[in-house]
Amino acid sequence: MSRRAAMQVSRLLIEHPRNTTFSSAILNSTSTISNHGVFKSTPMLGSRHRSSMTSEEAKQEKAKLGADGRGAVSSYWGVAPPQLRKEDGSPWRWNSFRPWETYTADTSIDVKKHHDAKTLMDKFAYGTVQALKYPTQLFFQRRHICHAMLLETVAAVPGMVGGMMLHLKSLRRFEQSGGWIKALLEEAENERMHLMTFLELSQPKWSERALVIAVQGVFFNAYFAAYLISPKLAHRIVGYLEEEAVNSYTEFLHDLEKGLVENQPAPAIAIDYWRLPPNSTLKDVVTVIRADEAHHRDLNHFASDIQCQGHELKEYPAPLGYH
Repeated sequence: MSRRAAMQVSRLLIEHPRNTTFSSAILNSTSTISNHGVFKSTPMLGSRHRSSMTSEEAKQEKAKLGADGRGAVSSYWGVAPPQLRKEDGSPWRWNSFRPWETYTADTSIDVKKHHDAKTLMDKFAYGTVQALKYPTQLFFQRRHICHAMLLETVAAVPGMVGGMMLHLKSLRRFEQSGGWIKALLEEAENERMHLMTFLELSQPKWSERALVIAVQGVFFNAYFAAYLISPKLAHRIVGYLEEEAVNSYTEFLHDLEKGLVENQPAPAIAIDYWRLPPNSTLKDVVTVIRADEAHHRDLNHFASDIQCQGHELKEYPAPLGYH
């Protein structure tokens, strides 16, 4: 039976040499004959010539290439990057944030507000921030962009540490956080976006990079310990730190208005992130960043006030929705 099946296949190939469809089907398959004499055909893994592809297959093949012509990263899990576009129809160019994460800053916020240090804890927090302020001012002086970059590398740490601590607390106690985890992580991400914006305008020197590494290592561990010991103290320190950030950006704006700093065009990342007009300048960018810092100031002072009055953060909803 098996010999007869093999002879039939050979006869068909000889009698129909011009039947390319049938021949290619036979040649692109592995023929096996089982012990029971049944003929089986198993297709081989191969690719057809491009000229024989249908239009739909050609589109799929073209879709595998990225915008830069390189092959897109294939994944077993089927995770494909979305094709995002701006409101005007142009392609979205940023991978670090998405169109729905952009917002318009509230520049009407009070930038002169100050929390009076009345208690011993408040005085300690205020004195700590003041002690940290003077060395940085002496180091950077009127180099506002470099000063801002160092400030943002520090300001982005507390939100991440606080969000992480509340996240772990929520898991340990099997309870909700009142939205404070998200609020603090949003703060950390927003501060990091400030840094990414200033990097489009200036690149730090090697000495400034070394300083950032040293300051970040010390500040992260110090703030982590402070949050373990007293979260209300940690939030109060950040509140005063953000007050100094507001004051620093106010001085930046004054020098821009006086012409001491060039009011150059705003980076493209800032225009998309804060939904600024296309003709925005550095002054507009500093204005919205100062508004962000004022919001972080109020959020952390509010968090400290809640805990100073004997309550937990989860009892009061976090001020979400700004970013």
